[in-house]
Amino acid sequence: MMDPRYEVLFETVKIGPVTAPNRFVSMPHAIGHSYLMPNGAIGIRETRAEGGWGIVSMQLSEIDPTSDLSGLPYERLWDDGDVRTHAKSNERIHAHGALASIELGHTGIRSRGISNGYPAQGPSVLPTLKPEMPLMARAMTKEDIRRLRENYRAATRRAKQAGYDIVYVYAAHDASILWHFLQPAYNRRTDEYGGSFENRLRLFREVLEETKEEAGNDIAVAVRFAVHEASGPKRITHDGEGRAVIAALADLPDLWDVNISGWSRDSGTSRYDAEAFQEEFVSFVKQVTRKPVLGVGRFTSPDTMVSQIRRGVLDLIGSARASIADPFLPRKLREGRIDDIRECIGCNMCVAAETIGVELRCTQNPTISEEWRRDWHPERVPAAKTREHALIVGSGPAGLEAALVLARAGHHVTVTEAREELGGRVTREARIKGLSAWGRVADYRLYQLRQMANVDLYSGSALDADAIAEVEADHVLLATGATWRRDGAGRSRLTPIDGFEDVAVTPDDILDGIEMRGPVVIYDDDHYYMANALAVDLAAGGLEVQIVTPLPTLAPWMAQTLEQPRMIGELKSYGVRMHPNTTATGWANGALSVMRSDTREELPAIGGATLLSVTVRMPDPSLSEALAARGIAHRVIGDADAPGTIQSVVFSGHRNARELLGQEPAPGHFKRERPTLFY
Repeated sequence: MMDPRYEVLFETVKIGPVTAPNRFVSMPHAIGHSYLMPNGAIGIRETRAEGGWGIVSMQLSEIDPTSDLSGLPYERLWDDGDVRTHAKSNERIHAHGALASIELGHTGIRSRGISNGYPAQGPSVLPTLKPEMPLMARAMTKEDIRRLRENYRAATRRAKQAGYDIVYVYAAHDASILWHFLQPAYNRRTDEYGGSFENRLRLFREVLEETKEEAGNDIAVAVRFAVHEASGPKRITHDGEGRAVIAALADLPDLWDVNISGWSRDSGTSRYDAEAFQEEFVSFVKQVTRKPVLGVGRFTSPDTMVSQIRRGVLDLIGSARASIADPFLPRKLREGRIDDIRECIGCNMCVAAETIGVELRCTQNPTISEEWRRDWHPERVPAAKTREHALIVGSGPAGLEAALVLARAGHHVTVTEAREELGGRVTREARIKGLSAWGRVADYRLYQLRQMANVDLYSGSALDADAIAEVEADHVLLATGATWRRDGAGRSRLTPIDGFEDVAVTPDDILDGIEMRGPVVIYDDDHYYMANALAVDLAAGGLEVQIVTPLPTLAPWMAQTLEQPRMIGELKSYGVRMHPNTTATGWANGALSVMRSDTREELPAIGGATLLSVTVRMPDPSLSEALAARGIAHRVIGDADAPGTIQSVVFSGHRNARELLGQEPAPGHFKRERPTLFY
């Protein structure tokens, strides 16, 4: 039964000519399935509609070929040939009682200008907003502007034809031609589309008015607008032109969807931004317009959502990442199952999947992107044909996920853990400054398992091969994890570094509670979060810290999660000295010998009292080998098989459990999207 406190979240909301069935909106965001992969995309959206989201949104959809985001997995609504796929998606969404929206946009100087042979175009001649690409955008002529406006009209007509309930005019994230015309840093025109605020707003106003005209009384028109620029030229602010735009267009759209720009700040991670962090920038909007207001903020707590509604900050609660982590969040709230919600941990592995151009991935929800091609459902596991006993050795993210899948299928599951505390690496790493939210990976799974009568959890229970044999389980899964190497071998250098093995401390030692002495020299050949998170943690504790890495920049993977600039800023704020492009050659007498990574030129040694080696993690195969010697069949999963991100090992646990249940096609031949031949 639903908690009465949350009833306000399930009130209907009138949006122009349509009515949303509740206040939950699954936001437009990249899902890794481009216009060439419609089946997977439909599977994701249909699952969210089933899960109770009142509005389910289509990601950014290009309106014509001059908006070129080739190489990234976005949608297209260029012509009538695209309508059929969109219509099928909407049919599935509507079947569950949800509304369907589409974010129409032209990416202007954010376009690539390569794939289609058309140069990027914008208000003025400028470099494209991808500095590493040696391309310029051309200044749009009056004829280009006229054509752009007509293409917006045509896309709106196609959206209606496809059955959308809401059509978006997109002007956010520094990725819209409308934003580029508005932004004085980009708009250097001297005609009626440049100069004054009203002139720079002109194209935005024209497109919005014409979209409203095309929409008529059939579908609603929403505007997605960044009211504050937290990164980039920073000329549009919530107390300046951001507010002025809302005031100038106040009641023209049917819905205001407001956020901050750019993308790295709009999608801030839990390490740097708290839940509902955008409130300070968007809280003014309802004071300026009479239309409904939608906003985001990585909402995970229903109490926070209710607070936003009650205090008049928002009318609708928008979510991208929380809807990825738990597509059934609204339904669980309605059914009074708040403790069953799989909360987003704010790690941005979903974002990284887009930036590298692959299907959407999530640390908390391993079924995302697998709804169609593997028939995985986020809440249901088909019953096992025969109920058997599964023994899982290790209670880290892979072991707990495998246990949950097998238990839901009806098997009796025993999970053993050598340490006194369950949860493995996520429980330990959540103690590092900034990473507390990551503990939710273990918290959710342990809560679910503890409610199940067919699950036994044992901590402080190290098992060897003889003990495992005595259990006589039908299935044995080894999820024993991996440990950090101490000898300096890492990703850029595969062999040990002189002097490391005898003196280096590893992240495992720190998480075990070893007392650290400063100054600390950290050698990072891992290139994700661990080295820099520990650097901040140690520096916050008063130690002098230096971090050394052989790559040109620190933690380049964090560029994919949009955190790298803020991480470097955080290191600077704590006084951590950074040495990029610096390869370690040895440690002796309290000093790290180093050279430039590119020229191999010797550099001055870096002194310290403690060397912290953060390179790679290695599994221990001895238990698997001992079981094999006894003829005991078993699976090795997660970090014990292939050390990786928390997301990858959760997925490993889920996939291996499905394989054990006979629910994974062998040998991995899941359904594929196939192109259409015209020859």
